[in-house]
Amino acid sequence: MRRHIRTFLEHIESELGYAENTLAAYRNDLRQFASYMERHEPGEPWPEVSKDALVRYVLFLKEREYSTATVARKVAAAKSFFHFLVAERVVRDDPTATVDAPRVRKRLPRTLQPEEIARLLAAPEAEGSAKGLRDAALLEVLYATGMRVSELVSLNMDDVNLASGTVRCFGKGAKERVIPMHARAVEALRSYLEAGRVSYLRDPAQRALFLNPRGTRLTRQGLWLIIKEYVRRAGIQADVTPHTLRHSFATHLLDGGAGLREVQKLLGHSNVSTTQIYTHVSDERLRSAYDDAHPRA
Repeated sequence: MRRHIRTFLEHIESELGYAENTLAAYRNDLRQFASYMERHEPGEPWPEVSKDALVRYVLFLKEREYSTATVARKVAAAKSFFHFLVAERVVRDDPTATVDAPRVRKRLPRTLQPEEIARLLAAPEAEGSAKGLRDAALLEVLYATGMRVSELVSLNMDDVNLASGTVRCFGKGAKERVIPMHARAVEALRSYLEAGRVSYLRDPAQRALFLNPRGTRLTRQGLWLIIKEYVRRAGIQADVTPHTLRHSFATHLLDGGAGLREVQKLLGHSNVSTTQIYTHVSDERLRSAYDDAHPRA
């Protein structure tokens, strides 16, 4: 089983272009599944794993008090794995075909109010240094484009076109998209490139756009810490992650009258149903604003 798991992981990395975080999740989930089968289902012949064995595995996960979302993810990993085995003719029938994952109630994504965004984007100005220029640029670009964190930290110098005010990024499955930026983000990038990046640069051949003090590419973890720092400085009490800016970007666009398909394209969603969750956020914000303006007696 473990040999087939390795083959499957190589397939989704090389053929489907899955991100490292997704690969790590699949790797952990499938290794746990293999360990369970070896320990609890020793009489179950491989590769003829039965549906009953899979149902017992789901019950085992629930007994371990995993959250519904985690159990659903682990079941989804097993389903993807067996779909692959059927396609590769390793197994004849898919035992997961009629195994249902727990239903996960989707939570509406947390977004920041426009005034909170304004305070957050203004926070690096107090730095008055190369760090302030870098941090202002990355916050402005993150909010102006709605990019994923992995996309932002993967940007290289030649991905930015200040003349056209656009940035090129590569999303899930290495899909390329070119995103326009508003003037404020362009100017923040220009200031960073002209006066900030040189302070971090150690190797003239370095092509990463956003650098850390060692002169190497800024990491996801580094970006998260930067945002956490400015959230505190801006006096924002909510739990804010880098993805919160992506959610805020999408919601504010829809609030401003942008079309769903347009937002879908900017976010790099392959399915418009993924983008539709932001319409619910916008509706909720409108109801909240109405309630604030018309309090009940």
